[in-house]
Amino acid sequence: MTRAKGSLALALLLAGCAQGGGGPVSTTRSETLSPAEAEALYQARFERYMGRAPGAGLAGYDTLAPVAGAAHWAAFPKGRGVAPEALAEAKAYAAGANSSAFLVWHAGHMVEEDYFGQTTATSPVVSKSLAKPLATIAVGRAMAMGRIASLDQPMADFITAWKGTPKAAITIRQVLGMRSGLLPQGSSSDPANVLNTSYLHPFHDKVLIEDYPLVDTPGTRYEYSNANGDLVAILIERATGIPYEDFVGREVLARIGARAGQIWMDHSGGTPHSGCCILLPAESYLRLGVLLLDDGVWEGKRLLPAGFVTAMRTPSAQNPHAGLGVYIGSPYVEWRGPANPELTYGRNYHSEPYAAQDLFLFDGNSNQVVYIVPSRRLVVLRTGESPPKEPVWDNAKLPNLILRGLAGT
Repeated sequence: MTRAKGSLALALLLAGCAQGGGGPVSTTRSETLSPAEAEALYQARFERYMGRAPGAGLAGYDTLAPVAGAAHWAAFPKGRGVAPEALAEAKAYAAGANSSAFLVWHAGHMVEEDYFGQTTATSPVVSKSLAKPLATIAVGRAMAMGRIASLDQPMADFITAWKGTPKAAITIRQVLGMRSGLLPQGSSSDPANVLNTSYLHPFHDKVLIEDYPLVDTPGTRYEYSNANGDLVAILIERATGIPYEDFVGREVLARIGARAGQIWMDHSGGTPHSGCCILLPAESYLRLGVLLLDDGVWEGKRLLPAGFVTAMRTPSAQNPHAGLGVYIGSPYVEWRGPANPELTYGRNYHSEPYAAQDLFLFDGNSNQVVYIVPSRRLVVLRTGESPPKEPVWDNAKLPNLILRGLAGT
């Protein structure tokens, strides 16, 4: 493996990282970022993030690296099977909700493919938390390759600095399921706060490993946190010896025929964010949903371990609607979201139960959603900016319109 990282992270990675299928990962680093350069970059990012300097949003992704996709992309065949009036109503709903893309895949065919505004089929769409199910799939791919033993393997087998500390009890399953016990997601105006440094610092991987606090006993409480998602890049790199962006491109996107994209790096030659911040065309996110319809088999080839998707779709006792990187559609609750069920912020409205009991979904900030219904061979995607506040976004409307418009319903 060759990729430059900063000298502060170098010692962490060369300390010896146990793999599921082998010995320590050997790395070579050649590029450094001085402490002064790192601090200047962090402060510039923080000013943008807090809205005190121009360049927030996509422009704030100041260091992007390429992520490969299929060498020869081929479109899904066009098809029918959904009532035209249902498609028209769903498209109109998406169009009125600041959407960039609305896609419907059914039984091997693309039955609706709409782009809005300046977005096209090849436009990069900011993933936000659509990156988290991709990161979970990457873990499954590493397991299938024998580089990770199981979901219940300790993270400390790879992040060896955690051995002999309370964090040694954290498992991969707990990280993917937001039950690691690490500090919940929050906000702070203090540039020294770990919630900011763990996201914006040019050595955010070092912050996550050394500074991010454990506040609950691992496995005892569900608490949403971007830190959990960003730990996956570190895990994948140490388990496989392959840069995360290269692993995702080669072992996930290329294998499902998805288009390429880019990912935000903490600094040039550094570590990418895996809990957010990958940019892919909308159809590439849809393909991730299609992969999960068949328990991780794509065109007859198994990419994920048998039963891995079942594990993704299995909720914990701490949150009946959260699996591993995905959310579970049933049981019905009118208002729910990614945070701990006890909390009221960030909830999405559901006007009615989902029209399929087995529906599960990717659900990112600004209502970036990919609905997956194995029993009906259906995947529905909506990406875009946050919908208008009035009328409130209905998280059940798009999939239910399509489900009821399927032939034979």
